Amino acid sequence: MKSFITYFIFLGLILAPIRFHGQKVEISKAEISFVFVSKDVKGTFSGFESASKIDLDNLENSIFQGSVLSKTIDSNNRLRNWSLRSGKYFDVDDFPRISFQSTHVSREGNQLKVKGELTIKQTVKPITITFTKSQDKLIGTASLYSIDYGIKIRKKREDNLVNIKMIFDLN
Repeated sequence: MKSFITYFIFLGLILAPIRFHGQKVEISKAEISFVFVSKDVKGTFSGFESASKIDLDNLENSIFQGSVLSKTIDSNNRLRNWSLRSGKYFDVDDFPRISFQSTHVSREGNQLKVKGELTIKQTVKPITITFTKSQDKLIGTASLYSIDYGIKIRKKREDNLVNIKMIFDLN
């Protein structure tokens, strides 16, 4: 029995990259979360819209394009949310969307590397998102410094680190 289970685990490891190929997919739903590291503040964004077209056979033909509503920031603290939505930070009235547009998509082993431009408050910066595929989902991670986008929570740049996680349902 033990060798039977080992065989299927081994077979799964061999075939895992194959399941990553041969598909043209779109993002049907997304969960976007973040952690502001220095304060251990966790939160989410919603209002996701996507015009992504992902061709896993020909990644150079893929486009990752999407945005979230900045006013949907939720840190599980109503007063903090109100402050983050104000003109001092995200200024959601003047900058209602946070957006991403890919510039290059490549495969590195079992991962997708998506390079592109993230726009927050009209500030455009390059960013790389690393995705792994799990069943019908792409799970992406990236890091940025909020101060680079005009959102200064702490004085030192390194204290403004934000880790982002995206879970995209594919169809």
